[in-house]
Amino acid sequence: MNRCGSTDSQVSLDAKAGTGDSSVMLAQPYQLYIERTDATKNMARFYVLAIEPTLFGTPCLTRRWGRIGTTGQAMVHHFDKEEDAVSMFLDLLRTKRARGYRPNTRIRREPMVWSCPGSLHDPCR
Repeated sequence: MNRCGSTDSQVSLDAKAGTGDSSVMLAQPYQLYIERTDATKNMARFYVLAIEPTLFGTPCLTRRWGRIGTTGQAMVHHFDKEEDAVSMFLDLLRTKRARGYRPNTRIRREPMVWSCPGSLHDPCR
């Protein structure tokens, strides 16, 4: 306990956090990119969902949406438990799927190639 006269609190600063093991790491990564396009309506939208741990280890659901080719808007939701973040993730996914959002299957995904600076594959050379 930290005690020093009349300004002392009755709470120990060395107490263990009450969050348990759930704040250690996420069970698995959650990331999703979906699009909704309709040329007849000049519609080209994207929606991105991701659950990641904060610096304090609590789960954070980030949503980003907007017109394809723009930065769009973003909203961040913080949770105490991963299960709550996953529940909101799945609810948002169901809602967006019902509105016509689908994964973009036309994008050819290349594997990331990491290289050391100064190597033959260094893009800055």
